Amino acid sequence: MKAARHSRVFTMVLSLVLSVALLVTFIPAASAADRGAWAPNVSYAVNDTVTYNGATYKCIQSHTSLVGWEPSNVPALWGLTQGGGTGGGGGGDVTAPSVPTNVRVTATTSTSVTLAWNASSDNVAVAGYDVFRGSTLAGSTNGSTLMFTNYGLAASTSYTFTVKAKDAAGNISAASGAVSTTTGPTDPGGGGGSKLPKHTLTGYWQNFVNGSSNVRLSAVPNEYDIIVVSFADMDSSKPGGVTFNVDSGLSSALGGYTNANLISDIQAKHTQGKKVILSIGGEKGNIDLSTASPNVSNFVNSMYGLITQFGFDGIDIDLEHGLNVANMTSAVRQLQQKVGSNFVLTMAPQTIDMQYATSSYLQLYNNLKDITSVINVQYYNSGCMLGRDGKCYSQGTVDFLTALSDLTLQWVAPSQLGIGVPATSSAAGGGYVTPQVVNQALGCLATGTGCGSYKPVAKYPDIRGAMTWSINWDATTGYKFATTVKPYLNSMP
Repeated sequence: MKAARHSRVFTMVLSLVLSVALLVTFIPAASAADRGAWAPNVSYAVNDTVTYNGATYKCIQSHTSLVGWEPSNVPALWGLTQGGGTGGGGGGDVTAPSVPTNVRVTATTSTSVTLAWNASSDNVAVAGYDVFRGSTLAGSTNGSTLMFTNYGLAASTSYTFTVKAKDAAGNISAASGAVSTTTGPTDPGGGGGSKLPKHTLTGYWQNFVNGSSNVRLSAVPNEYDIIVVSFADMDSSKPGGVTFNVDSGLSSALGGYTNANLISDIQAKHTQGKKVILSIGGEKGNIDLSTASPNVSNFVNSMYGLITQFGFDGIDIDLEHGLNVANMTSAVRQLQQKVGSNFVLTMAPQTIDMQYATSSYLQLYNNLKDITSVINVQYYNSGCMLGRDGKCYSQGTVDFLTALSDLTLQWVAPSQLGIGVPATSSAAGGGYVTPQVVNQALGCLATGTGCGSYKPVAKYPDIRGAMTWSINWDATTGYKFATTVKPYLNSMP
C-alpha cells in the first residue's frame, strides 16, 4: 500500500492490527472444530470450519477475525472446502451444477483465444464458471457470463480448453468436453516497453507533499529506469475518466513547478533513455471501471490525452480497492493499441493480491502478460503472509521477499517480476529492509545462493528487478536505495 497523500497513520495502524491479529498463530489453540457461521472478532484455529454465504471454509492459519476478513476475501486465511455444506448434519447444498455444454472457440488472434459455452443449471444457482487451459486455471467468469478471452498466449501454438460450472456452496461440475485451437502467427506489433534493460529499477515520483523530499522530475537520479508519476485522479464528471496536473502544494513547495516544467523534464528523461509512466490508484485513489460503457471509453480517451499531453510512455496499475478484470483488460488493450508498440505497462499489486492463482491481479496479468513490462509486488504493509511452502513469513526479512516471490513465480514469468519495498522506514507502516537485503533477495532468487532460511524451488536468473516507494523518500537518504540496488542489478547476468 502506498503512502497516504496527507497521513500515514492509517497504514501504520492497519499493519499493527494485522500483525497483532496474526500473532495468535504462535499461541496454542483449542482443537479444530465446526464453528458455525463466520463472525468478526473471533479467534479461529487451524482446520476450524465455518460457513459463509452458503459455503464451507477451513482455516489455513490461526487468527482473530476482523471485519473485511470474510473467508471469501482472504484466501491466505481460509480455504474453500469443495462440495462442503453447512456441516454437522448435512443440511447444506451438496448438488453440483450441470456440466457446461457446447464449448466452442469464437475468435483467435496471435496471442488470444475467445471461448463461449451454453449455460449450466443448478438446484440453487450457478455462481460462475472456471476456464481451464489444459490443467491450468486460465480464469473465471460470473454466473451470467458465458464467454471468456484468454490473453497473453504464444503465437502459432495449439491450446486445449475445458469449462467447469460452480455454485456458491463450492460445488463444482465435471469438466466440459475439450475444445482445441491454434493461435495465429506472430503479430508484428507487440509491446512490453522496448529498450528497457534486462534488470530494471522502478521508483515512484510523488505528485504531492507528505513529509518526504519534494523533488523535481529532473532531479531523479539516473539509476531509475522507470519513473512512475503518482497518481492520476478520478474524473468525477466522467465515469471511468482520469485527470492529472502538477499538484498545487508540490508546485508551491518547488517554487512554482508547472505542467510545462514537468513536460520538459519528461522529455529530458527520454533523452537519457528513461521511461516515465502515469500511475492509477494508490492508497486513496481509484478508477471507476465497474461498468463497460461509457467508462472504458472515457478511461481510454482521457488517459490517451494525458499520455499525449505530457509524453508519458504508458501506465502503472496500482488499484488497491478492487478492480473489474474484464473492463480493465479491455481498457488497457485499447489504450496500448492507440499508443503503439513502445507502450509500457507495470502493475503494483499488494502482497495479499498475489497469494492465490485466481486473484484479480493474476487474472489481469494473464490477460495482459504479452504487453506487461514488470509486476512490482508491494512487499510491505503486509503483516505475515504465506510463502510457497505454506509457511507464514513476517515482512521486513529476506525470507519474506524470497518466499513470497517464489510463490508468485508459479504464475508470473521471472522476467516480469520485481521486488517492491519502501525506500526508508518512514515510507511505509511496515516491511522496510535495507538496500543490502534487497540485493541479497535478488541474488538468492537469481542464483540460489546467499539466501536466508528459505530456499527457492528454482533459480530465476531473469528476475526483472526492484521497485521502491518512493523516489522522494529515497531522496531523504541521498538516494541510498537507488545507488545501492541499481549497481547490483547491473552486475547481474
